[in-house]
Amino acid sequence: MAAAAGGVPGVAGAGGSGQGAGFRPDRGGAAGAASAATSTRTVTDGGGTWRLALTAPATASAAGQNVTVTGSGFNPAKGVYVGLCAVNGPQGSGKPTPCLGGSDQAGTTGAAHWVDSTFGGTLPNTSAYGPGGTFSVTIHVKADLGNGQICGDTVECAVVTRAYHFNSANRSYDVHVPVTFN
Repeated sequence: MAAAAGGVPGVAGAGGSGQGAGFRPDRGGAAGAASAATSTRTVTDGGGTWRLALTAPATASAAGQNVTVTGSGFNPAKGVYVGLCAVNGPQGSGKPTPCLGGSDQAGTTGAAHWVDSTFGGTLPNTSAYGPGGTFSVTIHVKADLGNGQICGDTVECAVVTRAYHFNSANRSYDVHVPVTFN
């Protein structure tokens, strides 16, 4: 599997940056408003090329809030988790972890969402991909990941997609949208 940075034509935000370690999206916008940021990535997997785009707020309340995250261009045959995680390095260089809520299989925290064409919609906090590998989900984010991991203080954090539990070693579908907390 080869992965290369790439943009998605017509997608606003970071398009084409590939989002490396020093990436910081535009944080402009009205005072108090959560401006959206988009990160993109092009990957080749399973004989196909996928132009992944992930959009999430660039800022959020440190105490916690629900945010909407959208994605497009994902391979519907590959499930992903969407959540807030600590990241270290560029997309695909290492598994984003730890993540807020951990493995919330009961769906009680709302901190993670599983997008999958087979099981999506059958369990709490899951949904199936839409046409073209799209999704729109709501997750809960807050600065304190637990165990002393504080976003922006002890770890860098991002709203991410990462391969689900059936394919957890696959870094091809990791996309990071850095988030700061206020």
